[in-house]
Amino acid sequence: MMWNGDEYQSRFDRIAAEGGDVHGEAALVRSFQPTTVLDAGCGTGRVAIELARHGIDVAGVDTDESMLATARRLAPEIRWYLQDLINLDLGLSFDVVVLAGNVPLFTPPGTEQALVAGAAAHVRPAGRLVAGFALDRGYTLDDYDAQCRAVGLIVEARYATWARDPYADGNYAVSVHIRP
Repeated sequence: MMWNGDEYQSRFDRIAAEGGDVHGEAALVRSFQPTTVLDAGCGTGRVAIELARHGIDVAGVDTDESMLATARRLAPEIRWYLQDLINLDLGLSFDVVVLAGNVPLFTPPGTEQALVAGAAAHVRPAGRLVAGFALDRGYTLDDYDAQCRAVGLIVEARYATWARDPYADGNYAVSVHIRP
């Protein structure tokens, strides 16, 4: 899929200009008080940039050069990596790795385990993998939880939204998995 980073970013800029909250993902991540975060599937860097604004050491990774070009323009001080999330290997570890914006749904079918493994490989001991995605597209929480267990992560919490609304079998979930 080809993206236009500036067009994608303009959607969130419009929402923010109209008074909408575009930082729910960052607020949830910040609640864990991380010092380091990897924004995996960062797109134009919306989440990473907000986290950096709060003094968190952030890196972002995405497969789309147009998205990263926008991110680099908006926040040249952040480390941005052009890499596939499937079998990701940055040689770094983080307090939190966040997969915001339906990231698991943008990987080719059948590669979800490799995506989870690549993201989880960057989670420090006692760190977290936080992911939010729609559940109406064939990728289930049972699948995701099993893939997290396979790489040593256990469910810590599950919400219906990034604002921590209780999860009750809806069409969207935000899952927090921790590495013991």
